[in-house]
Amino acid sequence: MKCIVNGKLILKDGILEGRAIVFSDRIQGFSHVPPEGAEVIDAGGGYVSPGLIDVHCHGFMGWDASHGDLEELRQMSRRAARFGVTAWLPTTMTLDWPALERCFSAIRQARRESLTDEWRGAQVLGCHAEGPFINPRKKGAQAESGIQKPDAEKLRPWADVIRLATLAPELEGAIECIRAARAMGVALSMGHTDASYDQAMAGIEAGVTHATHTFNAMPPLNHRQPGAVGAALGDGRVFCELICDTFHVHPALFGLMAKLAGDRLVLITDSIPVAGLPDGPHEQLGATVIVDGMKLRFPDGTIAGSALTLDAAVRNFVKHTGLPLWQAVGMASLNPARSIGADGEKGSLEPGKHADIVIADPDFRIRSTFVRGRRVA
Repeated sequence: MKCIVNGKLILKDGILEGRAIVFSDRIQGFSHVPPEGAEVIDAGGGYVSPGLIDVHCHGFMGWDASHGDLEELRQMSRRAARFGVTAWLPTTMTLDWPALERCFSAIRQARRESLTDEWRGAQVLGCHAEGPFINPRKKGAQAESGIQKPDAEKLRPWADVIRLATLAPELEGAIECIRAARAMGVALSMGHTDASYDQAMAGIEAGVTHATHTFNAMPPLNHRQPGAVGAALGDGRVFCELICDTFHVHPALFGLMAKLAGDRLVLITDSIPVAGLPDGPHEQLGATVIVDGMKLRFPDGTIAGSALTLDAAVRNFVKHTGLPLWQAVGMASLNPARSIGADGEKGSLEPGKHADIVIADPDFRIRSTFVRGRRVA
């Protein structure tokens, strides 16, 4: 039994002070004094937060979920925990199908390993397949050579590991694919799409419940053509991802998104393998990406992805909206958990849930990370 004292507990509806949180592999409850015999951990007056959950992360420091390499997934899980991430979805790029199957296989094995006591990092909850059923007109950083027509039968052998799949709902066969994939238990996200508002709404009616990096790789919001952005923000069934780095989306929109999406807003990193590497050109899956601080671009100027960490996303959101920390934390913990159906066991500091807990300083910089009660960072 462990007990964290002297911390401000970030709950899903506010901050609780003057209580300790008691946990083993699951959260046991809150107490005014540590239980007898418990290991006492001093939060030093900082925050005690639910672990963050990243449902859209490709890699960093040269490691890549699209390499299909189990050891790289282990390394990424360890490093992610240093930034408060206790669970994540390794996210694949648009590749040819045999290459994607190798990735899915490695992620399936990592998911199994991450349930063992030997795992020392963020738990792997499954995979986010960003493509290959996307619109080539909105491919962004995705490789056009890997784009395919929507086909749910390709997903079927991997339905146990693919928790989230991004596709363009306007493509031929997409509606049928959405319906079939939902029946398999795969959550569908619309992204890399040129959908009109009506096409996006047809996708939502068929079962889309998520929008991939809202605003990016989709038509801009227009008062006569609201498109996928208008459909996602306006429909209460859709969780809306946000890359909160102030580069992909102007920070003036952060607060507006919070007002429109509320508890459907999901902070993500969309971090790519060159994130964390020195400034300058780097190779990634056969392409050159130029690192310039937080800005990652291809030589033609196309945005290549993000160098964001999820704790920094929380800080950025608070800084640019003035909203309370507990609300921003929920957008990086409970909301993503809800978006993939994992909120029964993760996403908030509630008795009975996994003891995925983060201790952060008053500026929300991470000091310690616990995954199912075990300190991993």
